[in-house]
Amino acid sequence: MTPPSGFRVTTGAPPFFAVRIALVFCAPMMVNGIALPFFPVWLETLSLTDFQIGIVLAVPLFVRVFTAPVAGVIADRIGERSVVLLWSGLLSLLTALALFATGSFWPILLLYTLQGAVYSPYVPITEAIMLSGVRRWNFDYGRMRLWGSLAFIVATMAGGWLAGLYGGAMVLPAMAVAFVLTVVGALIAPKIGKPRRPSPIAAIATMPTKSTLRQSDVQLMLIGVSLVNASHAMLFAFSAIYWQKMGFSGVDVGILWSAGVMAEVVFFLLAVQLRRRFNLWSMMIVGASVAVVRWIIFPMEMSFAGYFALQCLHAFTYALIHMSAQSRLVQRVAEEQEAAAQGLYFFYTGIFTALATFVSGYAFSWYGVQGFYLMSLVAAAGLICVVAGRLLAPSAQPQSAGSGG
Repeated sequence: MTPPSGFRVTTGAPPFFAVRIALVFCAPMMVNGIALPFFPVWLETLSLTDFQIGIVLAVPLFVRVFTAPVAGVIADRIGERSVVLLWSGLLSLLTALALFATGSFWPILLLYTLQGAVYSPYVPITEAIMLSGVRRWNFDYGRMRLWGSLAFIVATMAGGWLAGLYGGAMVLPAMAVAFVLTVVGALIAPKIGKPRRPSPIAAIATMPTKSTLRQSDVQLMLIGVSLVNASHAMLFAFSAIYWQKMGFSGVDVGILWSAGVMAEVVFFLLAVQLRRRFNLWSMMIVGASVAVVRWIIFPMEMSFAGYFALQCLHAFTYALIHMSAQSRLVQRVAEEQEAAAQGLYFFYTGIFTALATFVSGYAFSWYGVQGFYLMSLVAAAGLICVVAGRLLAPSAQPQSAGSGG
């Protein structure tokens, strides 16, 4: 029986490269599957205000925008990037254990910010190792990356079940176990030596002055897409708290979070066919428009089925936009600036998401779920930037058949 493409043993590649890197990617997704939905729930059990919760969640996002590129430069310059993965996993685990001894705003803010700093390079460096395997040995990126999404779903569902049994008390132990897995992941990560190209998060530190990234349509596209990504901030920070207040169980919350990720996975499976049929700019505009509508609908009190359907729109508000933007970058940015493009995308998304998370703390505190209307305005700003980028894009750019440009 022939193994699936992307998991075949390839000449010159480290043994079982695809299987190992897929397992490595599962570890941080397990962390995210617990932390994203349920860490705010633990914060609320400590009687932190919505404003304080927003601060705790926002500050690490600011910090990671600057620490991740530094770690990327270090990882690219040393002989083996997996060394940085190991340090990231170990230090993150220590901060997770230290959180057990805290219970008030300032110590939590300090420790969670420190955790954001040391954990920030783990996923980008894992992605960089994965992409090296794609470039050097032609492994299938989608088949390796898919397992991370499935791990996120498993963690979220398990977290929901545990939350139903133990409430917010389960969050720190579950996160600690997941961080142990990041250490294990770093130990099994393929050793591929020094990279032939810089990692995305390292490349933004050395972006050349004369860069195709500086084209106005590219900049507007990246800013617009990043704003739409940032419009998800209140969902990430307060949806689990809101749904639990509505009477949904921990399992229900886990299912709702998993629905968005599963819709994203289904979309990526169909991405090639969609690219052949639709224009990239049109897909970005559709995705941004759906985001505007999604956050307008969210405050309307709905049944579990209604929120489930709304969560499935994540396939449009994230996956469609992300895939279209990445494809457009391939068309408009020179290959030698590919890593810098990814790094700039990371930077914009990080900054805007941090700002939106900070503001969402105020908005949810003052207006409750009606604060999602503000996220709709953020998505609308992103839509305007994307439309402006399309208007400024070269109209006579050569395209290959089915490029969707």
